[in-house]
Amino acid sequence: MPRTFAHSVSRRAGLRAATALALATALAGAGCSRPEPVAFKGIDITGATYAQTLNLTDATGQPRTLADFKGKVAVVFFGYTQCPDVCPTTLAEVAAAKQMLGADGSKLVGVFVTVDPERDAPEVLKAYVANFGADFVALRGSLDETKAIARDFKVFYAKVPGQTEGSYTIDHTANAFVFDPQGRVRLVERYGSGPEALAHAVKALLGGA
Repeated sequence: MPRTFAHSVSRRAGLRAATALALATALAGAGCSRPEPVAFKGIDITGATYAQTLNLTDATGQPRTLADFKGKVAVVFFGYTQCPDVCPTTLAEVAAAKQMLGADGSKLVGVFVTVDPERDAPEVLKAYVANFGADFVALRGSLDETKAIARDFKVFYAKVPGQTEGSYTIDHTANAFVFDPQGRVRLVERYGSGPEALAHAVKALLGGA
């Protein structure tokens, strides 16, 4: 092979190798600077096509929608005021998470949706959520509205007859739905996950996760 041709081939090979090395270095550098994805402790449902609508009335008689909570992280929970354990525990965890967040606690709002509008009158709801914080929101609809909202959120609830005539409890989904500051549903927090897990999620979402 002529020396000039061999030299040309060698040079081209060297250029290709140098280009490949530069590209690999650039990609590696970009990878190092890219933020790690957030490892949420709850169930990440980003992009879900359900839990999109929440048109109900609050305890003061004002119509509310998900748009009212934009700019904050909203935790939406379905329950009823006579619930003996799951509901007060969940709302207490939201209240505890608010305290853990310090100044950012004002950017977390608990939204309680009753699945028992027959007994949970507006004044009952107002007094109930006030036990957990002045800025908690209670929402109520008609029987048909409640069914429609629960269906959109894929929430189950059903009356269970009590020991006396006319009395009942309600079996219901115990998970909470977490919405980011843009009003998009992002997480399902399992019952009993604890305030630390919720505070962790809120920090991440407020940070743009």
